[in-house]
Amino acid sequence: MNRLVLSATLVERLATRYTPAGLPALDLSLKHESEVSEDGQPRKVSMEIKAVAIGAVTRLLMPMALGSASQYAGFITSTRNGRGLLFHITSVDALVAHATAA
Repeated sequence: MNRLVLSATLVERLATRYTPAGLPALDLSLKHESEVSEDGQPRKVSMEIKAVAIGAVTRLLMPMALGSASQYAGFITSTRNGRGLLFHITSVDALVAHATAA
């Protein structure tokens, strides 16, 4: 199964573009910070990931302010050039607040 659910902050949103099929598409950057347990030891995690939203979900993402925290769900694919990963967002809960460990 290829499913990712990520609490993250919206750090970049490019202008709306359209796919060849005429669907709206948004290219985004998301930042995640948290503390997780790995082999019983705490570990701080911080990363930025490129993402894309296509279709109806773009209506939820267009009005979101940069810096807003949300929970995103979707799947991972390789980028067109095959040199990285791209998070395809299929749903978003725009009002989910998240806290980072101090």
